[in-house]
Amino acid sequence: MDDKNNSPKLIDFGFSTCIPNDVPNNYIFLMRYAALGHHQFVDEHVKLTLDKMAFGGIYDQIGGGFARYSTDKLWKVPHFEKMLYDNAQLISLYAEAHTRYRKDLYKQIADQSIAFCLRDLYKGDGIFYSALDADSEGEEGKYYVWKENELKQVLGDDYRLASLYYNIGQKADWEHGNNILLRNRPDEAILSELDLDKEDFEAGINRINKKLLEVREDRIAPGLDDKSLTSWNALMLKGLADAYIAFNEERYLEIAKQTAKFITRTQRKADGGLFHNYKNGTSNINGYLEDYSFTIEALVRMYEATFDRHWLNEADALTQYVMAHFYDTESGMFYFTSDLDPSLVARKMELNDNVIPASNSSMANALFLLGTILDNQDYLEKSQVMLNNIKLQMVEYGSGYSNWGNLMLKEIYPLYEIAIVGSNSQEKRIQMEQYYIPNKIVLGSTKRSDLALLDGKYVDGETLYYVCVNKACQLPTSEISEALKQIK
Repeated sequence: MDDKNNSPKLIDFGFSTCIPNDVPNNYIFLMRYAALGHHQFVDEHVKLTLDKMAFGGIYDQIGGGFARYSTDKLWKVPHFEKMLYDNAQLISLYAEAHTRYRKDLYKQIADQSIAFCLRDLYKGDGIFYSALDADSEGEEGKYYVWKENELKQVLGDDYRLASLYYNIGQKADWEHGNNILLRNRPDEAILSELDLDKEDFEAGINRINKKLLEVREDRIAPGLDDKSLTSWNALMLKGLADAYIAFNEERYLEIAKQTAKFITRTQRKADGGLFHNYKNGTSNINGYLEDYSFTIEALVRMYEATFDRHWLNEADALTQYVMAHFYDTESGMFYFTSDLDPSLVARKMELNDNVIPASNSSMANALFLLGTILDNQDYLEKSQVMLNNIKLQMVEYGSGYSNWGNLMLKEIYPLYEIAIVGSNSQEKRIQMEQYYIPNKIVLGSTKRSDLALLDGKYVDGETLYYVCVNKACQLPTSEISEALKQIK
């Protein structure tokens, strides 16, 4: 089908070309939907949105990381507060987008956003704080904006490049003579205007950003919300794992491992459950469903990144705990609070995806992923029941159910179970991850494994790809090119 015929399906599903920039999961869904259905119109919409977010005032151009949302339709003036949960999800989004579209900009945004989180929100030992306030010295945005004379004084000969690159005194002009640094032209246009080669240009921008960041760090910083929430750390864990998979940056995996240990050890209760909050060395507040569902999804992603069975075992143990304390047998859905919490008049259930996915949509996806890898039919059936409960509602307000949509895509299109077995399984995983295949689960081992999808697939002296659908596998191959031919 051509895009003209296909694109109305998007509108019928409740999406429009004006989705808020603070709901990253909508764009993850749209990107996968476009790739699987070959919708060029949707692809262009996603790329345009990601470009404009990266260029706008909602993105911290010199320090990395996104503000919570824009206060105007131009995405110029942000509400300057920076949240861990936004940046964690946007790291995942831009990492996946780089694999899909191969734009250097998207890797740059993911890398810089991770750098921001590590610089301003990282306690160490895998623990991330929650947020930076919008205000400093009683004035919103004061930490981030610049007077033109100040920029001239700090940058000297680099001012002309900075003024063109960041639109100083033009589109960047805000109120009271302040500038919100933003971009509106691709690098090539500025290169041409200044007659610079790419190497000198990039060196100049890096020099400008370094100078400005050093000056900014001497200012009075916004207040830090120094509590650490399990659910938001789990989103960051997944963001780091996604970035490692996309870019093969070992440092991202090492931090991810520390965050995974923080959640599964420090935040673990004596009964096997999770605490929700950590601050000043103390873990407290009984965990909510989002603490478990986001962690389970992140741990499955850690398994895909490492093939370390330990992360699957941790995910499965938490899933069993959720089944025991959050599951409603009547509806087939999960309560937000545990049955160990004080009784309420009504225990609520989160169904609608918002700035973070609903805990039920996250749990449904977690059950599907874990059920597939562990060959656990009970998990798969429960995931299917949850999706069936929601299907009719999705048509009315698609952008409020985009994470459910991600699960539905796995039902509509074939899900490829890609098993990689042999001593070089990690090297071959890295090869496979260079290709954008949104409807896949990757699992593997360097030796014999009792996982159903790996059982009997180990061959001495070889490392083989097995491409399977519903556990039915095609002929194994050692060549990535042949494996890709088996993926329609």
